[in-house]
Amino acid sequence: MKASILTIGDEILIGQIVDTNSNYLADYLDKLGFEIVEMLSVSDREHAIKEAMQRQQDRVDLVVITGGLGPTKDDLTKQVFCSYFEDVLVEDAHVFAHVKTLIEGYFKRPISELNRKQALVPSKATVLFNPLGTAPGMMMQKGKTHYVSLPGVPFEMKGIVSDALTPVLKEKFTLRFNVHKTVVVYGIGESLLAEYLSDWEDGLPAEVQLAYLPSRGRVRLRLSSSGTDKASIEAKLDQLIAAIPANVKAQIRAYDDLSRSEVVIEKLKTAGKTIACAESCTGGRLATLFSEKEGASAFFKGGVVTYATQSKIDLLGVKKETIEAYSVVSEQVACEMAERAREKFKADIAVATTGNAGPSKGDSQVAVGTVYVGITSKHGTFAVKYELGQPRDQVIERAISRALELVYNEILKK
Repeated sequence: MKASILTIGDEILIGQIVDTNSNYLADYLDKLGFEIVEMLSVSDREHAIKEAMQRQQDRVDLVVITGGLGPTKDDLTKQVFCSYFEDVLVEDAHVFAHVKTLIEGYFKRPISELNRKQALVPSKATVLFNPLGTAPGMMMQKGKTHYVSLPGVPFEMKGIVSDALTPVLKEKFTLRFNVHKTVVVYGIGESLLAEYLSDWEDGLPAEVQLAYLPSRGRVRLRLSSSGTDKASIEAKLDQLIAAIPANVKAQIRAYDDLSRSEVVIEKLKTAGKTIACAESCTGGRLATLFSEKEGASAFFKGGVVTYATQSKIDLLGVKKETIEAYSVVSEQVACEMAERAREKFKADIAVATTGNAGPSKGDSQVAVGTVYVGITSKHGTFAVKYELGQPRDQVIERAISRALELVYNEILKK
């Protein structure tokens, strides 16, 4: 089964908003067994929408469209559907009753003609009820291709997908399962990893696809297969992952598609340990990563951002003599920052960052890109120096990545 995703809106094409709908729908359709062959964004113009729909005719089994269902003059999707399917708009009584209740009951104002237009749908369409808004979705077929139109508002679109679209798709298609298993490997580059896995990869069954997905400091290995028996597919992929060579397995940090911070958080939870942060050059980003997860209070004790030199003295209690002797960006200061944070927050582990992210040296005595990460726990205190280059945002991202790796290794200590 093949599917395409079409998003409508000039606001997408000019970069005014980020198209998150395509990402959500791709994940949703993939899990139902569809092969996504294309994602396309077009303008609000009638000819652009119609041309995009014609392009998919009999090429795919399903086209999911978002956007253009509002009541204003630039919302043309229903008009295009009527033209494309040679149909006319009619008022849906159920939708109108919902719109009337929403406008008069919730917004406390009389329903207008523009509001009433929301209840108009093509007469031949399957209406996909929208409980969270006024614009219903709709589904129509031409040839072998089913066209689904959904509101562009993400939370409304998702509500229709889960409540109304899924049952319809299950009725019209024999759904398969696309199963993906992801292994996250740290500390081995993509080329070297491929070399280590060469024999293992050669032994993979033909129905299993392997993808290397590199990013900064890690490579995700994604194994994929499809079929009608989800449990057997998952078991097969698990067996293949278990057979990964030992030298690679030693560098696996997660058996799921987790970010580096999520890997560390899971390890903290499993180990029953707590952490605190003292940050300078990373500006509270580490604390944000720890605190944004649900249940963070179980493992994250707190953090302090001491960006200015004096704040390191006043808030953390770093000795002025240490800063004067070694400079604010130094191994000694990173260690003191970590130790004071651990004491202040009574954490098992504390991590500290101090560095010069650039673009200029400022009052720092070290080169741009120099960062020290300090770690302290019951096992002792140490700091590691990194030369992280430029530009500024990359220095900060790399510093966070290095800090998380050091924290991970500290958690593993018995």
